[in-house]
Amino acid sequence: MIALRSDCLLFQLTNGESVPCSSAMISVEIVGGANSPLDPELLRHAAASVFHYFKVELERETVTVGEFSLALEKVLHHLGYTIHTGGPDSEIRDTDLARLIREAGGSWELFFFPRLRDELRVQLRQSPRIVRFRGLRGCVKEIAGARRWSRRCERLQDQIIEFLRRCLDSEAEKPGCALVVE
Repeated sequence: MIALRSDCLLFQLTNGESVPCSSAMISVEIVGGANSPLDPELLRHAAASVFHYFKVELERETVTVGEFSLALEKVLHHLGYTIHTGGPDSEIRDTDLARLIREAGGSWELFFFPRLRDELRVQLRQSPRIVRFRGLRGCVKEIAGARRWSRRCERLQDQIIEFLRRCLDSEAEKPGCALVVE
C-alpha cells in the first residue's frame, strides 16, 4: 500500500472510491447565483479549518464527502451563514443497529424497539430519500442470544423489519422515503 502524504486526507466518495486531497486541493462551489453573500476567501479558509479539524484534531486519515460537507455547513452557520450542503450523503441516512444494541445495554427486547422507533424519527427529520439500517443479522443474533441462525432469529428478523415498515408508514411526513434494512 502506498503511504498517504502527511498533508492529505482520503475523501470517500459515495461509489466507494477514495480520493487523496490536500487542503489546497479542496474547492467548494456555491450554487445560487453570482450575488452569493459568501466571500470566496472566507469559504476557502472555512474549508481549510474543517480539513485541519479532521486531519489534526481528530487524527483521521479518511473522511466521507458528506461528513466534510456537514462540518463545513456547521462552521459557516457559526459564522452567520445558512448553507445547506445537499451533498450525496444527505439523501441517505445510515444507522448501525449494533450501536442501538449497545445503547440498549442488555435489556434488548424491552428497550430496543422504542430506541429503534426514536432513531427512525431522528433520521426522518433530515428529510432523506433513503433511511438505511445496517447490521440486521448480527443485531438479531445478539437479541436472540444465538450463535447460529435459527427459526427464532428468522421470526425476530421479520418482526424488526415489519416494525420499521409500520413506523415509517406512520412517521414519514413526505411520501417516497425508502427504507433499506441490511
